[in-house]
Amino acid sequence: MALSGSAGQESGPGVNAKLWRFHGGVHPPQHKAESTGAPVRRARLPKRLVLPLHQHIGEAAEPVVVKGEQVLKGQMIARANGYVSAAVHAPTSGVVLDIGDYPVAHPSGLSASCIVIESDGEERWVERTPVEDYTAINPSHMRNMIREAGIVGLGGAGFPSFIKLNPGPGKVVDTLILNGIECEPYITCDDMLMRERPQDIIAGIHILRHALQAKECVIAIEDNKPDAYRIMSEAVASEEKIRVALCPTIYPQGSEKQLVQVLTGKEVPSNGLPIHVGVVLHNVGTAYAVHRAIHLNEPLISRYVTITGDAMGQTCNLEVLFGTPIIDLLDECAADMARLDRLIVGGPMMGFAMHTVNAPVVKTTNCVLATTTQAMPAAQTAMPCIRCGACMDVCPVNLLPQQLYWHSHAKEFERAQEYSLFDCIECGCCAYVCPSNIPLVQYYRYAKAEIWAQEREKDRADLARRRHEFRIERMEREKAERAARLQKKKADVAAGGTKQKGDDKDSKKNAIQAAVERARVKKEAVTNEADPSSEVEDSDKKLD
Repeated sequence: MALSGSAGQESGPGVNAKLWRFHGGVHPPQHKAESTGAPVRRARLPKRLVLPLHQHIGEAAEPVVVKGEQVLKGQMIARANGYVSAAVHAPTSGVVLDIGDYPVAHPSGLSASCIVIESDGEERWVERTPVEDYTAINPSHMRNMIREAGIVGLGGAGFPSFIKLNPGPGKVVDTLILNGIECEPYITCDDMLMRERPQDIIAGIHILRHALQAKECVIAIEDNKPDAYRIMSEAVASEEKIRVALCPTIYPQGSEKQLVQVLTGKEVPSNGLPIHVGVVLHNVGTAYAVHRAIHLNEPLISRYVTITGDAMGQTCNLEVLFGTPIIDLLDECAADMARLDRLIVGGPMMGFAMHTVNAPVVKTTNCVLATTTQAMPAAQTAMPCIRCGACMDVCPVNLLPQQLYWHSHAKEFERAQEYSLFDCIECGCCAYVCPSNIPLVQYYRYAKAEIWAQEREKDRADLARRRHEFRIERMEREKAERAARLQKKKADVAAGGTKQKGDDKDSKKNAIQAAVERARVKKEAVTNEADPSSEVEDSDKKLD
């Protein structure tokens, strides 16, 4: 992605002077004003909370409570299982009703392991010990605190945040980027968070900078959020090394690699990470959660969620406890269930349609979008590709979507990889502009899934082959060892037999000599008994 010069320039406190552009991008209708007219309020406390053990990228958490156990608000109920994992905490006080499989917010529509808590309505907190001076805490210990608090990326990806706070030995973080772009249509939870909690976000930035030892921080905001931009600019006016960047509105500018290029002009290499160019990104919601975890000792148990769509009677942003069934939010916001056509978690570009309204809100749920057929008609029948090249023009990663489509459709997965399939961020820009209505992203996801499945199968086959080869090698080694032992035994027997023959001869000779000596002594004794005079003569001879 070649740089294409400055894309905007603003004056004011803490604003950067130059921005760059990334290739492609689209401008879908925003639909953001509908949900920003009222302040954020707390959603109603549900009677039951359903908490999936897998609300993040990586391994699912492991339960540390049992059915029937009383729990307090903020109490850990499932610990991180493995390095890439995140803990789960009780969003309210109550009783553990069950630990089992329940419907979750996932494109597959499948169920997953969950902990179900029946609320007692008392909201009794677990004992908390806030940190008075975060600067006195070792960055490693601080990362562990953030890990124990269950904080993950709240921009939608759900990657455990403590991992991104550990750049590794020898890596210097030049820039911490706080992502407030929120480029997906309809979603406004980050916008409202920046309007209502600017000082808490700034407090979280200080902690993140301390953990990373970052030289500076840039808060990125698109120009379709003028109130958030103004409020955050005022909040950082007296701050050093923290600035606000006002970026032109274009989708998918909030994607990690694209935002790095827009703000720094640096290109993250293929299969690389922002840290490889000295940059770390976190969402504004993540900074807010880090502040609450360190300064208030509150784990991540809730988040701002945009409730919107033309099937909603009331569009707004709510602070929702994790585990709250989506049906409760629909009821609270007076959704017209008769007109509801699709219920989407996330935005219209990268979100997915729900199979049930009973699935719960989780850490990665930033938006509940209730649409009708009038506002969002069903996808039209796909037509043959006309090779217009529109998909290539809008691809933010500068790929060749046509080639990827053809090879994915033909199941030529190796060829698809040659065209950098795994650099695709699945933003949906190509499908958005396709005049043939081809669901391009679905083909790319299918190809990726098949490649991953083949690699897993290959890994299993390689493991089986290595085990077989090791078994054959072990059997050959044991056979050789047995042969060597047998050969040695034969040699020892042969050497022992020769020695035994010599010993037998000596022993026979000695036995004969001993017998002769015994016979002589016996004969002399008999002679002396028969002729006593001879014994006297002998005695005399001795005396003489």
